[in-house]
Amino acid sequence: MNFCFRPIAPAMTQDSGSEVRYEPARLLSLVDSLLTELRPGSSVRSGLDSQFERDLGLDSLARVELLARVERDFQIRIPAEALGTATCPRDLLAEIQTLVPGAAPAGQDSAQLLAPEHAQGAQDTALTLLEVLDWHVARHPDRIHATFYCDENTTETLSYAQLAEAGARVAAALQGKGVVPGQCVALMLPSGLDFFRCFFGILMCGAVPVPMYPPARPAQVEDHLRRQAGILRNCEARVLVTFDAVRPIAGVLTGLAPDLCSVVVPAELNDDPVRPPPLGAEDLALIQYTSGSTGDPKGVMLSHANLLANIRAWGRAIGLGSTDVAVSWLPLYHDMGLIGAWLGSLYHASPLVLMSPLDFLSHPERWLWAVHRHRGTVTAAPNFAFDLCVKRLADQTFEGMDLSSWRLAANGAEPVNADTLARFASCFAPYGLRPEILAPVYGLAECSVGLAVPPPGRGVRIDWAQGGSVMLNGRAEPAASGDPGAMPFVCCGPPLPGHALRVVDDKGAVLAERCIGSLEFRGPSATRGYYRNPALTATLMHDDWLITGDYAYLADGELYITGRQKDLIIRGGRNFYPYDMEYAIGGIAGVRKGCVAVFGVTDAPGTEERLVVVAETREQGAAARHELAQHIVGVAVAQLGLPPDDVVLVPPHSVLKTSSGKIRRTEMREAYLRGRLGVTTRAPWLQVVRLYAAGLSRRVRRSVGHLMRWLYGAWVWLCFGLIAPLAALAIWVLPTLEARWAVVHRLARGFRVLTACSLTVTGTEHLPTTPAVLVANHASYADGLLLGAALRRPVRFVAKAEFKESWLMRSLFERMGACFVTRSDVRQGVEDTQVLSGLARAMPPLLFFAEGTFSARAGLMDFRLGAFQVALQNALPVVPLVIAGTRQVLPDGSWRPRRGPLSVTVCPPILPAGESWHDLLVLRDAARAAVLQHCGEPDRAMR
Repeated sequence: MNFCFRPIAPAMTQDSGSEVRYEPARLLSLVDSLLTELRPGSSVRSGLDSQFERDLGLDSLARVELLARVERDFQIRIPAEALGTATCPRDLLAEIQTLVPGAAPAGQDSAQLLAPEHAQGAQDTALTLLEVLDWHVARHPDRIHATFYCDENTTETLSYAQLAEAGARVAAALQGKGVVPGQCVALMLPSGLDFFRCFFGILMCGAVPVPMYPPARPAQVEDHLRRQAGILRNCEARVLVTFDAVRPIAGVLTGLAPDLCSVVVPAELNDDPVRPPPLGAEDLALIQYTSGSTGDPKGVMLSHANLLANIRAWGRAIGLGSTDVAVSWLPLYHDMGLIGAWLGSLYHASPLVLMSPLDFLSHPERWLWAVHRHRGTVTAAPNFAFDLCVKRLADQTFEGMDLSSWRLAANGAEPVNADTLARFASCFAPYGLRPEILAPVYGLAECSVGLAVPPPGRGVRIDWAQGGSVMLNGRAEPAASGDPGAMPFVCCGPPLPGHALRVVDDKGAVLAERCIGSLEFRGPSATRGYYRNPALTATLMHDDWLITGDYAYLADGELYITGRQKDLIIRGGRNFYPYDMEYAIGGIAGVRKGCVAVFGVTDAPGTEERLVVVAETREQGAAARHELAQHIVGVAVAQLGLPPDDVVLVPPHSVLKTSSGKIRRTEMREAYLRGRLGVTTRAPWLQVVRLYAAGLSRRVRRSVGHLMRWLYGAWVWLCFGLIAPLAALAIWVLPTLEARWAVVHRLARGFRVLTACSLTVTGTEHLPTTPAVLVANHASYADGLLLGAALRRPVRFVAKAEFKESWLMRSLFERMGACFVTRSDVRQGVEDTQVLSGLARAMPPLLFFAEGTFSARAGLMDFRLGAFQVALQNALPVVPLVIAGTRQVLPDGSWRPRRGPLSVTVCPPILPAGESWHDLLVLRDAARAAVLQHCGEPDRAMR
């Protein structure tokens, strides 16, 4: 694998110890030459301690270019991490001093790996992602699922078995931190295998993963963390999993998100594996927050059924199988990288080769070399990635590169530019890339990820439409490609199997083909709405169709996107979208490409929109800025036929973008109207101070609340410590069970009063006065105490035999008439049932906790059969007792009591109908149904 470098001798010296020392002057010369190109005529010069961003105005892309030049001139290979860690030339110099000149780039050997062996993908019967993983572990546990490039030279792999084991350990650690099923856990991790382990660990403890992205630049830390705090507040995440570099900053979020209790790193999540709680197809598998290009981020609820339906449909549409190899650098917080690349590969048993986005941005060729080396077949990326490859790599030669294995390159997540794909195909055709592999696709988070894709191998299809007809009549009338004013629209293909598309007008009427209107869809991948936001969810639905927010038209059943509804600009009686104009203006010298926002503003209701262009530039001189603005006006006139009403030139980083690089036009419009465009960003330390101050009141309230909860818990245990010895003394001293129970009953009611927990007891008229079997649900260690306070007459508890191991517990339980049973030994369990059957014929009645155990997770579990067999054998009525509130007052795994309402409901007795096995099951089901009706918890039966 050979890279061609410019043959310039490196400026360096070598000491007696053979240590390479690079001259600082050479590095500063490279920095200054780049500054001169970026800002002609500027007198700014660099020093070793000049901050790249603050002092020199070099953004991330400019620093990428600087590192590329340093690599060429010094003939070294700089780690991609230097983009984030080197904040000034001195930092960069210290980094490169450790590198050896002339070192060959990683992967110089052009040898290719063997294609993966065939393996069976998950069956369509899998209902959850956990079942998919179990399927693979059972059949090929050691098959490599993912290979991650830690750096250019180092990879680490993860098999299916390793993923399952690591996930179970993460799940146990999260449970230890108080995470319970149904809660959200936020993931702010970079690309890597830790993300995979933690994602499945969250699922394995029954919680819901919420991917988030870390701050992109220190200069925007305040805006970023405020947006992330909004996500945390909406999803009420209890735990945030992040990494060491972000952890100190992420601590700020605990003040802005009141439910966030803990910020941890993956290394802290390693405990003895646990068994995952049961999950269903409709349980949430993920909350995917939209990027917010048209407004605030919204939490799209995606169930296991949604994700698996999309993965299966996408796999059928492109023929994905276990011999495919997916190569991706897409961030895992984005749906295309998370679902399209990773979970799709997981399901179909196709190996995934992953690298970090930073690796791609710093060295785009690594993406291509990974396709070559691993015989990659499928990839996906936004349009800018293909454009970046052409701009950065077109003048280089890559000897030995072979891209002939590449069969699908999906282009999506942002508007697709046909010219970009044509240039990409031409640039890399000498390396075996076939133009027909390029596939513009369409999807959205509300449909999990993908919604439309062209047939594989067809290539890019362009539909030329008459511009006048599009802008004036809303119809895409066909035109020849060479016609003046013809507008190109890229075909995104038909909808995925099992999904449907339609285009409607403003009144909801379905439009004919080639009529532009609002795009709607339906199918099994469709979300059921936005998390904890019913108002926004209502705006998403139209009958049983979901509104995409895009304008489009259909032709021959295939999809052509024309633009976002909120981006539509109405000017001079014509409708147009900003994308082509932004692209054209970005090509003007002096304007930062990709940093242009075009939008419309209305000064008053009923007035025509004014056209505004905001463009980032580093130009400082008044004359140069005036000339640049005039050039922008000329390009706008050429594009639209009308000049913009206002051209605003702003400094770098003023154009707001989402995590996936889309222009946040809604927020740009608001900033323009408030006069906040181009406002100088505060220093990062000041932003952090402001964030701490913003969350201070919440922190104080949270601390006071925590203190009060701690004091309450201490008070409860103090009361228990005073009452428990009195109860034990009465149990040992008093001669009869009735007397003992009467004292315990009064002490338990007094304890309830002291702890200020309300108690409601209903249905006491159903309590038996003759032999009967009582069955109760089991939610907490506090259940026995609650029943002692609720029941005036004694009952005999059926307790687990483990209590007999403690002399104290055994003696107390026996004095209260308890009966012990063995749960794990089947033979002993049968004998215990026979003993209980004999005891049941006498008073007081036997009370069974029919679930046999309890957990912190809410829900009524299956009932064991022993109680109902005893009732059937003796023709005794079954009286259901329903306990409510104890799970919240004293959750399993926590010894800190909480205040809350308690209730006990006594249901009418149920008489056995016969003596057969069927009659036993009928009796059990009737009793369980009565408990389920009153307990206020979901059904967790595994039937």
